[in-house]
Amino acid sequence: MTSSPAEPSPEPSGDLPAVAPRLRALRRRSGLTLEAASQRVGLSPAHLSRLETGRRQPSLPMLLALARTYGTTVSDLLGEVPPERDPIVRGEEASASEADGWTYRQAGAPGRAMQALRLHVPRGPNVPQDDLVRVHPGEEWLYVTTGRLKLTLGDTSYALEPGDAAHFDSLTPHRIAAASPGGVDLLFVHTLLRSGVSELCLGNRAYGRGL
Repeated sequence: MTSSPAEPSPEPSGDLPAVAPRLRALRRRSGLTLEAASQRVGLSPAHLSRLETGRRQPSLPMLLALARTYGTTVSDLLGEVPPERDPIVRGEEASASEADGWTYRQAGAPGRAMQALRLHVPRGPNVPQDDLVRVHPGEEWLYVTTGRLKLTLGDTSYALEPGDAAHFDSLTPHRIAAASPGGVDLLFVHTLLRSGVSELCLGNRAYGRGL
């Protein structure tokens, strides 16, 4: 069982005036009552109420627990404004990265909730990822631009042609492989936060091989 953040008796030091209204707003946005949220966080409703009215200041473990409960980050709880990002990703500036035969190019800004990539999957007997099954949190969307793709979701395999797309829960065991001699090119979007290219697309070999 996950340990709960303790409710300290002394008043925590520091002044976090923006936290109280944000905690209340995030809880309401999540559709949680004070009682339901406090149970998930591991605090009493009275203590959570004091946090939301500014009569108590949350400790770091509390902030972490609250961020997990409301599906956000500690930075968001603290009202920190992220640096401005360039919304445009130029094709000529997207350098290629290779891993186990696959070629990746960024198609979106790093650090976003959605990670977008251009992906080339070759076909051949020596492509290590052809038998790699992936299982991880998040959602995935892919769109075939050239070539043919074999997509396996659970026990079902699909053949995708150019113009075909797929959108699925990443907790479904899945595997992709090229089904055309020249390989397949994809647009690929994933919702997993803070994932590097290798973590995002390669998954974890411990999840198994072959379907």
